[in-house]
Amino acid sequence: MAKPKVRFVCRECGYISPVSLGRCPSCQSWGSLEGEKEAPAASGASLSLLGPSAVISLAAVPLSQTQRLSSGLGELDRVLGGGMVPGGVTLLSGEPGVGKSTLLLQAAANVAQNGGKLLYVTGEESASQVRLRAERLGLKLEELYVLAETEVPVILETAAQDWDILVVDSVQTLRIPALGLAAGSPAQIRESAAALTALAKKRNIPLWLVGHITKEGGIAGPKILEHLVDAVLYFEGEKDRPTRILRSFKNRFGPVNELGVFEMTGAGLGEVTNPSELFLAERPRGAAGSVVTPVLEGRRSLLMEIQALVSPSPLAMPRRQTLGADPSRVGMLAAVLEKKARLKLFDRDIFVNVAGGAKIAEPAADLAIASAIASSWLERPLPPKLVVLGEVGLAGEVRRVGRIGERLAEASRMGFTQVLGPAAELAESEKQLKISVVGVRHVREIFTAEIGLSVPK
Repeated sequence: MAKPKVRFVCRECGYISPVSLGRCPSCQSWGSLEGEKEAPAASGASLSLLGPSAVISLAAVPLSQTQRLSSGLGELDRVLGGGMVPGGVTLLSGEPGVGKSTLLLQAAANVAQNGGKLLYVTGEESASQVRLRAERLGLKLEELYVLAETEVPVILETAAQDWDILVVDSVQTLRIPALGLAAGSPAQIRESAAALTALAKKRNIPLWLVGHITKEGGIAGPKILEHLVDAVLYFEGEKDRPTRILRSFKNRFGPVNELGVFEMTGAGLGEVTNPSELFLAERPRGAAGSVVTPVLEGRRSLLMEIQALVSPSPLAMPRRQTLGADPSRVGMLAAVLEKKARLKLFDRDIFVNVAGGAKIAEPAADLAIASAIASSWLERPLPPKLVVLGEVGLAGEVRRVGRIGERLAEASRMGFTQVLGPAAELAESEKQLKISVVGVRHVREIFTAEIGLSVPK
């Protein structure tokens, strides 16, 4: 018998090489080529279960095919753009134990209660383990259907029956036997996902794929998996906190960077309809270095607390550490404060944290981060009913931010009465705002504005 040939496939871009290489010639990724045995493509035989496709005019496609299906979880529907799309394929990824299976099992129970038929395919757990979780969550067992299987041909044959939604947990456990490769290899993940996606498109049913993540935080498997699906969601949360955040990083049927907030309880995941209240619930009163800023997450405006701690450093190279904020941006803001506002930070450790385990990526929080650093350096707290927003440039200028009306409407709803931000933009909106305005044009003006900070000597 001839020895099977081995090829090396890049898990990032799918480049195929006959020999092992340290660096992919296509995408320049290091250590991304993985060996796999060449075998005849077997997914075609599996896909034959789907039957032939029919050519149809786009004008003849019934509009009912684009109607969304509710998951029964408002926060999940928000991230999806209004609900599940028939024929849409969604990849849900996250850390082990964050609650991916719990989220989908609760959504499955809600779909079943509304008369939908959902097939939950589990490749990591047995059917009895899924039942134990469902009983702990208080779900009705009679309306939930589970299939403990990892072989794709069997899943395709079962899923080709009359089901409204298909959930596969997880895609890394699936295998096509004819490929002769271990489950979790790039070829198995790619071919298995392609076969299931074709089924979802053919039968016009929503498909959920649960994905593992690597130690670097990316989705395990070839990068083509993320291109293959219609939506990519990340479920985040710290193990010592009950808060869970669902983010969309790709969505062909809705907005990206949308955010949904959940709270893990003994009865499963509960929706948090007012995330601003949750993030500010334990905010210390009268503490220096604490600043509230309104940020945009998709179509939603949220209030988040930024905390800064500035202290003398015993090290030759002072530390700049952040949690939930961009470290390079914090370093830039510290340099701007030292150069343009005469704050002596070269010998100080600077720690910046976004409270509640949240993350802020937009530059609209620059002025809030700078104000928090200045407040901690001066040991002077800011007014408790003040929100701060604005982008800071390298010259120290304070720039405009987008959708300021939505941000300030959320601040006003939460009881905040004063805003510090870009003077030009606030002056235009002052008549429409029900909040006191303190406009600044340069970062050094935060020390002369009436917010409690003194001019540094």
